[in-house]
Amino acid sequence: MNAAPVFTQWLDDFFAGYYRRNPVSATFIGVHMYDHALPDYSPAGVAAAAAEIADLLARFAALPAEPLSAAEQHDVELAHAALELQRWELGAAQFQAGNPCVYTGEAVFGVISLFLRDFAPLAERAAAATARMRVIPAFLAQGKANLQQAPAEWIARARRECTGALALLRGGIELIITEHGLRGEDLRAAAVAAAQAFTAFDHFLADGITPLNEGYASGPAALELQIRKAHFLDMSAEAIAAHARSVIGACRTALEGGAAAFGATTWQAALAGLADLHPTAEDYYARYGEVWAACRALTVERNVLTWPDYPLRYVPQPAWARGAAPLLYFLFYRAPAAFDQVPIVEYLVTPIDTTLPADEQLRRLRATNDSVIKLNHVVHHGATGHHVQNWHAYRAEARIGRMAAVDCASRIALPSGGTMAEGWACYATDLMAELGFLTPLEQYSQHQARLRMAVRALVDVELHSGRITLAEAAELYVAEAGMAPAAAQAEAVKNSMFPGAALIYLLGTDQIHALRNTLAAQQGDQFNLCTFHDRFLSFGALPVALIARTMRAEAGVPVDASGSESGI
Repeated sequence: MNAAPVFTQWLDDFFAGYYRRNPVSATFIGVHMYDHALPDYSPAGVAAAAAEIADLLARFAALPAEPLSAAEQHDVELAHAALELQRWELGAAQFQAGNPCVYTGEAVFGVISLFLRDFAPLAERAAAATARMRVIPAFLAQGKANLQQAPAEWIARARRECTGALALLRGGIELIITEHGLRGEDLRAAAVAAAQAFTAFDHFLADGITPLNEGYASGPAALELQIRKAHFLDMSAEAIAAHARSVIGACRTALEGGAAAFGATTWQAALAGLADLHPTAEDYYARYGEVWAACRALTVERNVLTWPDYPLRYVPQPAWARGAAPLLYFLFYRAPAAFDQVPIVEYLVTPIDTTLPADEQLRRLRATNDSVIKLNHVVHHGATGHHVQNWHAYRAEARIGRMAAVDCASRIALPSGGTMAEGWACYATDLMAELGFLTPLEQYSQHQARLRMAVRALVDVELHSGRITLAEAAELYVAEAGMAPAAAQAEAVKNSMFPGAALIYLLGTDQIHALRNTLAAQQGDQFNLCTFHDRFLSFGALPVALIARTMRAEAGVPVDASGSESGI
């Protein structure tokens, strides 16, 4: 029998099972047959998921040993690895077995996902939202049945998400109904029932579940699983930590040695000057588009990559979301659905206008200053970074490469997309610095950005290896990265929920630089930066280590003498 049909059927079944078991993620990805549903975390549902994963793994072992295309080989490696990760997640405390945020996040973003983009007529999306809200009470009841105890900070985060959900259900839904003239009786009634369920779940979190002061670490075995099976890294956790410490030291040296050039005695004081450089409230919205256009023009002029025709528009965060967004994982730029065709992508920015009190205008403008607009909202997210990478990903030959890095309720669709998604976006900032797009102070600030990436990687490894506590992780962010205590605590809590997810920024970025340097040295005058970037991006959201392995082989570059493919 020809292997291709057997492999294709197996991969089809992998995706079918993934979308059925993860209906909210399916909506975000652009697969809409489950828009009415939420996950099934009942004992029967978890048992069925475990049986399906076991069956797919068994069938994988029996796949014929026939030649596959490079893209098929990537898909089979990544799908097999994803199944092993999903099997672990079914019993892991970080997920539905022990984390209340899984229930609050899936429930509220199951609704939000249907109103963020116009993938279908509003009436159809409202009907799907109505159906989803009607099953929220049963879904949250599963959480009550499954959760007896949880780490205290996960409970606190879930309670904030309950508050955010109530803001959406009691205010945001009504705004959608009135602003669009919907016949909203069913939608309104479903929102009321869902709000009652969230209120009951919040009471359960307050009084019906035992808060723990421990349990934040996944353990070294689970961390190793993420390193190998999510990111395809050939580095040990200890090697990653050592690399992170080295980067921390280098960044601190650069920051401390460079402050005087900006008339400051400390690097914190030097970087504080960035907040003073901001648009006026009248010019605020236009500034995004101006910087985006300048970024695109320079990239095209210097011919460093192929810039796609992929329109993006910066717009104020919609009114219906404003009460809920500060309490939720509500992103400014959410990776567009891989399989939805929308004419223009909307990037949701902090609303600032002259109707706000003057002191609040100034506070928001200083927080969203020129450097934040350029470095975060344009280069990293809306332009050279995520947005350009997403366009290429959605056209990748490997099917997993098209959807792995789509943003879902609380994380990307598959962890394997992480080193590409965040590594490329951080590398893109380095690239724009190379092209002279950053001011001297903005370029200096990148030492702090890299410092934070390195501290993230160190916290990820040390926390999940059990060598530091959550409190010590937060202290590391304050002491080493200069983060405010509240932000440091929130970052550490997020790190605890997703082992192996915080190291992707540093490792992804450094692997891209290493691959570029290797191929440039090997090809000499024949090396073309645009060709390199276009080929790299063409793989989609695959682990950078897997792409590097392929591109090195294409160029005839052997694994280095140490046996490492990372080059770091």
